[in-house]
Amino acid sequence: MVKQITIVSGKGGTGKTTISSAFVSLANDLVIADCDVDAADMHLLLDPTLLKTDDFYGLKVANINTELCTACGDCLDACRFNAIDGSFDVDIFSCEGCSVCEYVCQQNAISMIEKKAGESFSSMTRFGPMAHAKLGIGEEASGKLVSTVRNNARDLAAEFNKDLIIIDGPPGTGCSVIAAITGVDMLLVITEPTASGIHDLERVLELSSHFRIPAAVCINKYDLNESNTLSIRELCTEMGVDVIGLLPYSRTPVDAMLNEKTVLEFTDDDFTSVVRSIWDNLHDRLVSSAETVDITLKSSLM
Repeated sequence: MVKQITIVSGKGGTGKTTISSAFVSLANDLVIADCDVDAADMHLLLDPTLLKTDDFYGLKVANINTELCTACGDCLDACRFNAIDGSFDVDIFSCEGCSVCEYVCQQNAISMIEKKAGESFSSMTRFGPMAHAKLGIGEEASGKLVSTVRNNARDLAAEFNKDLIIIDGPPGTGCSVIAAITGVDMLLVITEPTASGIHDLERVLELSSHFRIPAAVCINKYDLNESNTLSIRELCTEMGVDVIGLLPYSRTPVDAMLNEKTVLEFTDDDFTSVVRSIWDNLHDRLVSSAETVDITLKSSLM
């Protein structure tokens, strides 16, 4: 059975991709899934070779058949988003796909049509297969595209006989994050010792608790504010979550990125030593959880 780990954070810029890509370089028999579809950047480090590209269609938009339209104005009055102008042309960037114009049109002149909102990709990297995507500028339905990426990752795991998927998740706690964590075996939450970091961490941990997904925490740049680091550790204790890594402030991630390498490919220092320790801890937890499930299944069959 394929195991899945998602790396998330409450906000962007905390180091998710740095840690995810490092794990990718340590793991064996894996598929990589970049689910931060609004700002995908894993490809910048892994330089993938495209195997397959598919168009992604998000929300439908209204289309007016000028031959049937009588310019009665019902759709113009009903549209709350001002997506239809006086010439009865539809602004596809303003249309929210609610279909109310189609509903009120007595001439059946309006229909909802598919609109391309991005692309999804299946690729090959130096570490193995990778599923990723690009959402169009200003487009919505990011959660739907994340689900597409995860489906593609599972297909790649089956095709290439891989038993692990590492997911570089989006920031926050919205629908795209929910799509990235639903059904996974474990979460690693990356945070930092700031007021916003503490607030956002609590929200992410509440989300993982709601979906009953085991979580662990890594504090990046912990030494910039050790008082806040202590507050994070106390919060995690209260919520029953382990802190499994304290990453020091370091230029290593930036220098590695500038050289298009993962931190572990780039150097071996105090920063990467902690990253290795975090991966070993996560891997042990994943193996332990798999053994627990196996024992439970065997017990239920006896």
